[in-house]
Amino acid sequence: MQNSLDKVWGPKPLNLSVLDAIGRKGPLTDDELLREIRNGKEDLSFRELNRILMKLEVNGLVRVSRQMKGKRRVELVEQRTEQ
Repeated sequence: MQNSLDKVWGPKPLNLSVLDAIGRKGPLTDDELLREIRNGKEDLSFRELNRILMKLEVNGLVRVSRQMKGKRRVELVEQRTEQ
């Protein structure tokens, strides 16, 4: 069942889908993240996911760290509020 706003506003950008998935599930491995996004009916390759993660990491929104060979952990960066 599609949300009625999807019909009005069009598809959700993939970078927002990635941020949403990490926000809902917490830190994930790159494989788990790809599976989560694909379950949301998004067509995404591993190469595209890597490109999106690179952009999000450069912008300071996510942190990607290596767990073991072939596995990476993806987590949201805590946003500090300045007082």
